[in-house]
Amino acid sequence: MKLIPILLLGSQVFFAQNIAQKLDAATKDLLNSTPAYSANLSVYVADEAGNFIYEYKGNQGLSTASTQKIFTAAAALETLGKNYQYTTTASYSGNISAGNLSGNIFISSNGDPTLGSWRYDNYKPENFKQKLIDALKQNGISKISGDLILDDSYFDFQTTPGGWPWNDMGNYYGAGVWGLNWRENQFDINMNGKEIKNLNVDLPNVKWVNEVKTGGSSDQSLVFTAPYSDVAYINGNLPAKAVTVSGATPNPPLTLGSEIKNWLKEAGIDFNGKITSTSMQKINGEYILAAPKNNVLLEYKSPTLDKIIFWFMRKSVNFYGETLIKTLGKEKKNSGSFDAGISYLKDFWKGKGINSAMINFADGSGLSPQNYVSARAEVQSLLWSRKQPWFNEFFDGFPTQGNGMKMKSGTMKDTKSFAGYHTSKDGKKYVFAIIINNYQNSNLSDALYKVLNVLK
Repeated sequence: MKLIPILLLGSQVFFAQNIAQKLDAATKDLLNSTPAYSANLSVYVADEAGNFIYEYKGNQGLSTASTQKIFTAAAALETLGKNYQYTTTASYSGNISAGNLSGNIFISSNGDPTLGSWRYDNYKPENFKQKLIDALKQNGISKISGDLILDDSYFDFQTTPGGWPWNDMGNYYGAGVWGLNWRENQFDINMNGKEIKNLNVDLPNVKWVNEVKTGGSSDQSLVFTAPYSDVAYINGNLPAKAVTVSGATPNPPLTLGSEIKNWLKEAGIDFNGKITSTSMQKINGEYILAAPKNNVLLEYKSPTLDKIIFWFMRKSVNFYGETLIKTLGKEKKNSGSFDAGISYLKDFWKGKGINSAMINFADGSGLSPQNYVSARAEVQSLLWSRKQPWFNEFFDGFPTQGNGMKMKSGTMKDTKSFAGYHTSKDGKKYVFAIIINNYQNSNLSDALYKVLNVLK
């Protein structure tokens, strides 16, 4: 009778060895290919219990691209809780008399990344608009004699991580983080060939330099905007037809302010004051007017964090990752900065047993090429996350990739990564990560699929 468990154990060991041999053969084929001549690779595979199956330089730190998001998402769910909500507040200074507000309207937030997003039912721009106008009318306000002040002071003044490339920052996927965000800090340009027809939102005071050329069949343009700047630049190539190009809003609080001004006019509420933000007051050397704690007109809650994490993972929204980093810094270190958030993130994962040398984080999204993380560290984080009560919400955000496996991907120039969980056709459960840098071929995904498909 004692032979049975020994035989079972023996068969499991043989099976693991067999899979390891196949993974090793596929890995060597990849490394022997011409595009991998100067590539760096890190691979790590374990079973669901964390038992080691295979690695190739599993401890080597490489630029991860967006698989970095698994660390940010899991730490946010654990630290903030899946039901965490952001809050945006409308308040006023002065007094209301006979319908006239003799004071300022303030809009403030603790950094809600979903304010005005199009992704969530009942949280779209028109939902916030309606609630704000209703709140003003319910308080009998038909005229505002003061100014509209967008209080974006919750986070620090630095809106983008220091290591981000300049040719990413002006595009929609390189949107920065303010204390008050709007429409995911993204704008859309409707182009007709190389001509700018219009924008979907107002970018106050911004002047465009347009050097787009027509040619090709796909969008090969780049948008260059900088935080708080009034100069925007677009170049590259676009097909000679109507297309939409998306960029990063250079001053989201002022864009929101411009929209609110239009809402007030539509609602018949008289407003002739100026629109400013706490950041602009700082830039102009003016006295900074913070939103009052009382005289609250509206408290507008975001979707819960689990819903935010779903889109963060499923559509790889870099902006969400950087907002979460600043939120973690503010909540845990009382500093709404990237440095504080990244420091907390590293400490968090060190506390879960990951060697700090394998998690050299530079941001929360993976957009910075200064991130260096190993495949083994990614697997360790996935194994820990699998045991947590919020795991189903976390896992739900993992996309299904082109080879049919549910896993997070990461992509940058000559860089590709995958990390996730997979149950093979014979019921074996794997946790894995693979990262390659400097692989000089356009079919990076297909190259890594050949290794990962061994697990299918």
